[in-house]
Amino acid sequence: MHVETLGHGPSIALVHGWAMHGGLFAPLIERLRARWTLHLVDLPGHGHARDSDRPLDPHLLSRELVEAAPDAVWLGWSLGGQFALRAALDAPARVRGLVMVASSPRFVQDTAWPHGVRPSLFRDFGEALSKDFRGTLEGFLALEALGSASAQAELRDLRAQAFARGEPAPQALLRGLELLDAFDARAELPALAVPSLWISGRRDRLVPAAAMPAAAALAPRAESLVIHDAGHAPFLGAADAVAAAIDAFARRVHGVAA
Repeated sequence: MHVETLGHGPSIALVHGWAMHGGLFAPLIERLRARWTLHLVDLPGHGHARDSDRPLDPHLLSRELVEAAPDAVWLGWSLGGQFALRAALDAPARVRGLVMVASSPRFVQDTAWPHGVRPSLFRDFGEALSKDFRGTLEGFLALEALGSASAQAELRDLRAQAFARGEPAPQALLRGLELLDAFDARAELPALAVPSLWISGRRDRLVPAAAMPAAAALAPRAESLVIHDAGHAPFLGAADAVAAAIDAFARRVHGVAA
């Protein structure tokens, strides 16, 4: 992995989503770095770690993440939430709090969980990826931006950032889709020992907004926030609101005065 550290103050660690890298959090970096030390993670196969052939394994990598940024609030967006949540579940004594941004405990719907995508979606993307790498990435980015009040601007940002540090590794992308398809942490949430904040965009077409309040209802010491006009990447379309929510939450769990 690659971890970039900047800013000053107590720590917040940020983990990106599928096909992305830590640079996508630029709107949050701009708003938070004056008060917080930010640890920006590039997962294996992505960004500055794109040449790494290490497997995307949340159980293994979360241990290293906690070592790289101890005593931090962990923020995970979309796929990145699996790694942040794993860190919080496995090392609660070393994690101050958890912020899940458009990152559900279950991304695929089933009979007990209507707050997900159709069961074949990620498998379909995986099959398409081997046939048309760039086209499939473009389609996924469009799905992430879909619904936002600023969808066109967000899609431009996502496209610009996706390849800003080189193309992500195909094997890492395939593994990421497998994780999104199989992930199910609902049974573990009642044991989550750290405070958590679940942020969603009401217009999200990939992780339905209702998933986040539903997840918060399963965990102790949890709260949720639905941002009205935002989509799957609310820190792009509603950066001020997302940064303010993260700042307030991090101040509470770090015990920092306003």
